[in-house]
Amino acid sequence: MSADHDSAAAPSTGSAAASGTPARPRTAYGKETWKAVAFLLSNLVTTLVGFVYAVVSVLLGVGLSVTVVGLPLLALGLGGARLLGRSERARARGLLGVAVREPSPLPRHDGFLGWLWSALKDPVAWRTQLYGLIRLPWGILTFTVTLVSLLVLWPLLPFASRLLASADRGMVRGLLSPSDELERRIAELETDRGVVVDTAAADLRRIERDLHDGAQARLVALAMGLGLAKEKLLDDPEAAAAMVDEAHGEVKLALQELRDLARGIHPAVLTDRGLGAALSSVSARCTVPVRVDVDLAERPAEAIEGIAYFTVSELLQNVSKHSRARSASVEVWRAGDRLMLQVRDDGTGGARLDGGTGLAGLGERLGAVDGVLVLDSPAGGPTTVTAELPWRGRGAGAR
Repeated sequence: MSADHDSAAAPSTGSAAASGTPARPRTAYGKETWKAVAFLLSNLVTTLVGFVYAVVSVLLGVGLSVTVVGLPLLALGLGGARLLGRSERARARGLLGVAVREPSPLPRHDGFLGWLWSALKDPVAWRTQLYGLIRLPWGILTFTVTLVSLLVLWPLLPFASRLLASADRGMVRGLLSPSDELERRIAELETDRGVVVDTAAADLRRIERDLHDGAQARLVALAMGLGLAKEKLLDDPEAAAAMVDEAHGEVKLALQELRDLARGIHPAVLTDRGLGAALSSVSARCTVPVRVDVDLAERPAEAIEGIAYFTVSELLQNVSKHSRARSASVEVWRAGDRLMLQVRDDGTGGARLDGGTGLAGLGERLGAVDGVLVLDSPAGGPTTVTAELPWRGRGAGAR
């Protein structure tokens, strides 16, 4: 087995020895070396262009900033710097093999002032301008050393090109690469903003629909009934009295619908008494017995409190509609700077985030405020949904 292993491990050596042809050594003047040489020689032109552009655009914009056109010119110059940075990243990828991502585009802003402020505080553009300013001496140095190595110091060319190219890679990564954490947060916030806007629009449409189909329709019918009762008041007092009595019942129903709608927007008990009382109230409407345990020494931010309330409310609706459970529990506590919620039921399980029970949308809404939703629902149960929200306390003026 040892002999077989040795022969399999080095087939090329045996083949070369059998044919009498020596193995070809790796040359120092390969394709990667010539790509690095091309990059270093082109540094003279690109660094000269970057330096001139950075000096002219910044000085012109800053010098004219006392006028109306100064800051817009500076913003346009920074936008052009982004294009130069893209060109440099492409050159580094193609010739030096630097794996550097493109930064995220500037967020869209409505109006001129929004665009202007976004462009002026663009960190990607400012780092590109800095890259252009500091690289002119380096570009002259790399061009000179590489050219001399090509013409005079030929044996030193591979070593010199590798050394200089390594420094260039470091500059590209340091100044032209996007900040991974910052870019990730920008992308997340852009997505979260879209989720919040869509959720708010959906809530407004729901409120409008509930008002139109519920309380508004009932109030219209009430007005018509009272009008008919007024006409019959003299001719048929008994019929008018019956109509008024019916209208009185319609008023009670309309008021109840408005209360329910207001509770869906923000329940008064949550504002007045906090999560403990509000969750006890919503749990009492669940079709299965619910044990509520809220362990909070103080109240979180009002917006977080509202999100927590509606999260538990929607989860308990899922318990009522889908779980076939006999009992459920709600637990709320604080862990550091996070508000923790957990809703558990002893139902049949098998719930999924994409199962049409609204859990996917609930997870997106929590994510919009840096929250997390975790589902554990094996087939046969039990189901446990854990939500985590930022605390963001109310401050000294809190109730």
